[in-house]
Amino acid sequence: MSSTPQPNTLMPPAEPGPFLSKSLMLLVLCQGLFLTNNVSFIAINGLVGLSLSPTPWMATLPVMGYVVGSAMSTALVAQVQSRWGRRRSFQLGLLVGLLACLLCAAAVYAHNFWGLIAGTVVAGFYSANAQLYRFAAAELAPAAFKEKAVSWVLAGGILGAVLGPNIANWTKNILSVPYMGVYFCLAVVALLGIVAMQGIEFPPEAAKKNDEPAARSMREIFGQRVFLVSVICAAMGYGIMNLLMAATPLAMDVCGFAFHDTAFVLEWHVIGMFAPGFYTGDLIKRFGAFRIMVAGVILNFACVAIALSGQSLFQFVAALLMLGVGWNFLFTGATTMAISLFSAQEKNKAQASINFWVFATMALTSLSSGALVTTAGWSLLNLGSLVLVGVIAASLWWLKSDVKSTTAQP
Repeated sequence: MSSTPQPNTLMPPAEPGPFLSKSLMLLVLCQGLFLTNNVSFIAINGLVGLSLSPTPWMATLPVMGYVVGSAMSTALVAQVQSRWGRRRSFQLGLLVGLLACLLCAAAVYAHNFWGLIAGTVVAGFYSANAQLYRFAAAELAPAAFKEKAVSWVLAGGILGAVLGPNIANWTKNILSVPYMGVYFCLAVVALLGIVAMQGIEFPPEAAKKNDEPAARSMREIFGQRVFLVSVICAAMGYGIMNLLMAATPLAMDVCGFAFHDTAFVLEWHVIGMFAPGFYTGDLIKRFGAFRIMVAGVILNFACVAIALSGQSLFQFVAALLMLGVGWNFLFTGATTMAISLFSAQEKNKAQASINFWVFATMALTSLSSGALVTTAGWSLLNLGSLVLVGVIAASLWWLKSDVKSTTAQP
C-alpha cells in the first residue's frame, strides 16, 4: 500500500489567534446537545432493555439498535449532505432524533421491547449526522486551527457529560412509567439543537475545477496506509469505549450500586472523553497525532488494569475516566490524521466510510457487551477488550515505519 507524506505536526503551534467564530461556538453547543442525548441513551437503554427483554442477555439490544441504525444511515446521510448541504442534513438528523425519542417513550409506555429497539434504530440517523460535526468543525476554522477546531467541537461533549447522566437521574421517575420522562426530555434537547443549528453558517460546497483530478474510489483512498490505520484506530477505539461503557450500568446494577452511583460514574467517564478536547488539538500540533494515539492505547491498558483490580465505586470511576481520556486521544488523533487524506470532492464518501466502520464496530461491541457482562461478568469483559486494544497497538506499530521514513508525523 502507498502512504501519503503528512504535514510536519512536530512544528511549533501557530501563533494564537481568534478561531472560535459564532458558527463554531454553536456547533460546539450542538455537539453538547447530541452527547446529552447519546449519554442518556447509554445510561438508560440497557436498563430499560433489561426490564422489557424476554431474556437478560438481550438487555443491550436497544443500545445495539442505536448503532446499527447509525451504520445503516451513513450512506444515506452522505447522499443528503451532498444534495442539501451540511446544515439541512444536520437539522433533518435532529428532527429524526426528536421523533425517535417520542417513539421510545411510546414503546416504554406500552412495555414493547421491540418497539424500543425500533425507536433506537431510527435514532441512529441522528447519530450518523451528528458524528460528522467533528469534520464540519475543520471547515469552520482557518486551516492553521483545524486540529484545535476538531478537538474543541469534541470538547463540547462536556455538556453531555454533565447533563446526560443527570437528566436520566432526575427524570427517570417523573412519570408513572419509569424512564419514560427521560425520553420526553431528550426530545426537547433535540428541539434545542434544531434551533441552534439554524444559526450556523457553513461554507458553500467547493465546486470542482476543470484541472482538478477526478475523485478517487474508496479502494484508492483506503490504499493509503495512514488512512487505513486512522480508520482502524477510530473504529476500534470507539469499540473498546462502547464495549465497556454500555456494560457499566448493568455491571454496577449487579454489584448493588444505586442508579445515582451509575450516573456519577458515567458523568466522569464522559468528562474524560471530552474535557481533554480543550487541549488535545494543541498536543497533536506539538507532538503529532501518532504519539497522541499511542498515549491513548496506554490509557486503555490502564483502564483495563484498574477495572480488573476490583469493583468499588472508586475503581469504576477511575477505570471509566481512563477509558474516556484514552478514547479522546485515539479518536481525535485518528480524525485529524484522516481529514488531510481526501479532497473536498471525496469528503462525503470518505467521512461516511469512516463512520460506517465506527458504527459497525460499535454494533458488534454493543451486542457482545450485554451478552458478556450478564453471562461471564465484568472481569472477563475487560479481558476480552484487550483484543481490540491489541489490534490498535498492532496497527500503530505497522504505521511506525511510515512515521520514521518521513520527517513528518501523521
